[in-house]
Amino acid sequence: MPTEITITTVAHVIQLAVAPVFLLTGVGTFLHVMTSRLSRIIDRFRVLESITPNAQEANAHQAEMKILAQRERVIYWSISLCTICALLICVVIATLFVGSVMGVQLTILIASLFIAAMLALIGGLLSLLREIYIATGSIHRVGKR
Repeated sequence: MPTEITITTVAHVIQLAVAPVFLLTGVGTFLHVMTSRLSRIIDRFRVLESITPNAQEANAHQAEMKILAQRERVIYWSISLCTICALLICVVIATLFVGSVMGVQLTILIASLFIAAMLALIGGLLSLLREIYIATGSIHRVGKR
């Protein structure tokens, strides 16, 4: 049963929504960083595809392309998980307002959605860390040749 909505109620819900909105901004920044990394990976892969290496460089060329493909897969997961996180945060914010307007206690749903968003963010950040590890590991391998 919907209850009467007052300015105070709406103001309180907006206050509750501020923290998730700031989190959403941070996730958006992470997504920007990750898409930039993906762009650089794709650009480098395309450059390597357009080059015909000589016999001596062929193995190194193939090895670098394999590492780039691995990095692309990992950063794809990172972007996907952080995008899921952002979507879940948006659903949390919408659920806060719907619950307030409808006068329904959606506490368990909101908490569950927020926990799911945090798990997706953790997964995305771990994937980003893995991609960075692969990228820096490939630099060390090239340096040893």
